Amino acid sequence: MGIIETKIIPHNEQRYNTVGDYIEQDGKIVVMTSELGHEDMNFLLSLHEVIEAYLCRKHDICFQAIDDFDKNFTGEGEPGDSEQAPYHLEHLFAEIIERRVAMELGVNWSAYEAKIKEVSDTYGR
Repeated sequence: MGIIETKIIPHNEQRYNTVGDYIEQDGKIVVMTSELGHEDMNFLLSLHEVIEAYLCRKHDICFQAIDDFDKNFTGEGEPGDSEQAPYHLEHLFAEIIERRVAMELGVNWSAYEAKIKEVSDTYGR
């Protein structure tokens, strides 16, 4: 039995308007990322969420506290970018790795962010 399971799902199947989510289920981390329509971008998004979720588990950050923060976030950018996020450092570390892998894959970071925004804007439609 693995410790992490990843799923790429249609964006409208997310629990709330986020392109990356994770829960604990039967002792493992289940990561759900929204389909971006590009294999490398899907990989990057999944990689970020796997790293972030695993670090949160290792640092005893309650996933429910993350959900509560994310669902109530009203600031600019991603919730994890906020210094008030209970997983702020884990989010930043995951993004460092994500950006390095994006460079290795030749994924343009601006295009990647634009795709994430485009997909996010479809939530609830």
